[in-house]
Amino acid sequence: MAASALLRDWFVEFDQSRWDKQIEADSNAGKLDFLINPALVEHQAGKTRDL
Repeated sequence: MAASALLRDWFVEFDQSRWDKQIEADSNAGKLDFLINPALVEHQAGKTRDL
């Protein structure tokens, strides 16, 4: 594999890892509650289905 492909693959993994950590931190801090709460209300009202 070419060096540029290795660098690209490394950067993609690095970037995805940073994104995952940021989403987890935001979730733990309650920053995503504005998304979760309406979804829970819809689910409790029977407006969702299993995937």
